[in-house]
Amino acid sequence: MSQDLLHMRTAITLAKYALDHEETPVACIFVHSKLNKVIAYGMNGTNESISGISHAEFMGIKQIQEKYGTDPKILSEVVLYVTVEPCIMCASALKQLGIKKVVFGCGNERFGGNGSILCIHNDTSTNKSNKYVSIPGVLRREAIMLLRYFYVRENDRAPKPRTKKDRKLDKETFPPLQWDKYLTLEEFEDEFGQEFRDAFYSHRDVYDEIDWDLIDTGCDESFLHDLIEQVQSVNCTY
Repeated sequence: MSQDLLHMRTAITLAKYALDHEETPVACIFVHSKLNKVIAYGMNGTNESISGISHAEFMGIKQIQEKYGTDPKILSEVVLYVTVEPCIMCASALKQLGIKKVVFGCGNERFGGNGSILCIHNDTSTNKSNKYVSIPGVLRREAIMLLRYFYVRENDRAPKPRTKKDRKLDKETFPPLQWDKYLTLEEFEDEFGQEFRDAFYSHRDVYDEIDWDLIDTGCDESFLHDLIEQVQSVNCTY
């Protein structure tokens, strides 16, 4: 889990960058599992593009395909770290493209495609051979807080902006995490360890303490520049 935490921290920082630039704070990185290197990244871009399909996952997929083409071998070795559970549309695309694994922060209770609403990642109605592992709850509270920061702001681009001046930012309470919507107990223990079994049954986070510095510290341009350089320096060949 140490690598999962490290990579999810990068995704959370990228989501903070999106938040600081007036976008919904959802972001992701694509990590080549054998090289342990970031080969693509994505941020939600629906506000800037005025397009409802400019999701973080699609931004990363586009980068990969522009550099490596559409050969499914590349994604079969890639783990996606995304701050919010992929929506049904993105979950379906990831499955069709043959992603190896998805690790996400908080669930998507309205449109989630990896367990919250539908289980696209392991269903049998599409390509059975492309089922992928999906792990929830990594830095979940940090991901939730970034979304809360966004939704207490005014959105001047909305067709009918709704006042949010009376909304209060909740930093204390978090919804329970129903692990069994996403994982069996065996899968949970394989990922997090038997010592956290009680968290599975009590629907609580494995990581209780929030890293406030991670989500409250501003993300400057140097972070994005370094991430782009890392992505450009990696070359996956088969």
